[in-house]
Amino acid sequence: MQRTLAFAAFRQFVLRRKLCSLKIRQTASMSSLLINQPKYSWLKELGLGEENDGVYNGTWGGKGEVVTSYCPANNEPIARVRQATVAEYEETVKKAREAWKVWADIPAPKRGEIVRQIGDALRKKIKVLGSLVSLEMGKIYVEGVGEVQEYVDVCDYAVGLSRMIGGPVLPSERPGHALIEQWNPVGLVGIITAFNFPVAVYGWNNAIALICGNVCLWKGAPTTPLTSVAVTKIVAEVLEQNNLPGAICSMTCGGADIGTALAKDERVDLVSFTGSTHVGKQVALMVQERFGRQLLELGGNNAIIVFEDADLNLVVPSALFASVGTAGQRCTTTRRLMLHESVHDEVVGRLSKAYKQVRIGDPWDPSTLYGPLHTKQAVDQYLAAIEQAKQQGGTLVCGGKVMDRPGNYVEPTIITGLPHDAPIVQTETFVPILYVIKFKTEEEAFAWNNEVKQGLSSSIFTKDMGRVFRWLGPKGSDCGIVNVNIPTSGAEIGGAFGGEKHTGGGRESGSDSWKQYMRRSTCTINYSKELPLAQGIKFE
Repeated sequence: MQRTLAFAAFRQFVLRRKLCSLKIRQTASMSSLLINQPKYSWLKELGLGEENDGVYNGTWGGKGEVVTSYCPANNEPIARVRQATVAEYEETVKKAREAWKVWADIPAPKRGEIVRQIGDALRKKIKVLGSLVSLEMGKIYVEGVGEVQEYVDVCDYAVGLSRMIGGPVLPSERPGHALIEQWNPVGLVGIITAFNFPVAVYGWNNAIALICGNVCLWKGAPTTPLTSVAVTKIVAEVLEQNNLPGAICSMTCGGADIGTALAKDERVDLVSFTGSTHVGKQVALMVQERFGRQLLELGGNNAIIVFEDADLNLVVPSALFASVGTAGQRCTTTRRLMLHESVHDEVVGRLSKAYKQVRIGDPWDPSTLYGPLHTKQAVDQYLAAIEQAKQQGGTLVCGGKVMDRPGNYVEPTIITGLPHDAPIVQTETFVPILYVIKFKTEEEAFAWNNEVKQGLSSSIFTKDMGRVFRWLGPKGSDCGIVNVNIPTSGAEIGGAFGGEKHTGGGRESGSDSWKQYMRRSTCTINYSKELPLAQGIKFE
């Protein structure tokens, strides 16, 4: 008996030691998080803590895997997020569908007022939220703030749009009849966004979808969950202040399991997906299999074409910004620079000199122009692409190396000497590598622009107005964005954003992109006492 009691006491002692050791390790682990360092105390202004709920549907939760978000500039842990389980996703969809019944009954201009308040709330947090984007995604601070500003701008745009959406009244061929188009919300919009624009892309979809009368369910990128949580907290506060269901703007952080559930879910009326062409194709097939609606914003292998009459003082800074900005991680980044043979050497010389002057550093330093890649995997892709380019005949003009400093820093790179149809040139690699290609004629330059699988953004530099309109015409660029004398990146919110072919065909933000979030009905109303049939048919 005494031996049994002694053994039990010993087991309790060992268990207490293990628990104590575990608590010490957890405490040490928590103390290593950036959020606990005084330098990053501003993160708490966004309502973030050491471990954050990754589910919002009117209430906060998260019972799934706990993931750690890392800073790309030093690969140190920032904070943690508890992701959604599939069961929590199911609960969130149900609450969102219920919330739609309330939201759809609110007049569009009143919905616009709520969106205006969301924009105002974002304005108040623009600097601190922009800092989070910079810290978690890795883009420079001014781009992080600019991304939040883009959400604000889309909110402003959507407010005006809330008083303008609608269909025409059409002339009927039958007397005593009215023919109208009625536009109604689709219902629940599932929004899957990518790491490179963790605020703006959600904003494009969210603001426009809301004024159209839809509710939104957001699954942000798994590597930028803190930004998703922070944005949702700002939006949720606005809804709460207006006594509206929080599930109008729901969020489920998660990985492929949540994304797959959303894509396959018939209760999700529209799936808006932004990401790689590879994953986008999988999403498209899952949505199409259930005859659902989809809005795809995928890759872009974008080109700038420089003709012999171009203003090189515009060309060099444009090519620099479009190829190096966001460390080459924009879907509109310039990846191919086509130079007329008469200006090839001069542009390469001037551009390589400009590359070497790019200020590289911590993304939240206001003087920095170029930050890190988002992940270590992206660094591996960078090195693999450079090796392939060399094997296919390319010559390194500058860059080509991983930088000897903490974080995921690589040198911005220029490669010349490759043929236009080299396999690596035809492949979109989401890193700062620019392939420079020499051409002779307008015809071959236009053809080479269009020969890649994607069709997102394109630009020419010329003073020839005839060439400009040929470029804009049916035999010119086949892209969704067709520019003249400006870079491929940096689109304004007033125009429709999107591309053709393997870019997906979807359109977001401005122009008539709101139609993607609504369903159209053609309505014929007979207000006479007769029953004439269309096309003059007699059925007597």
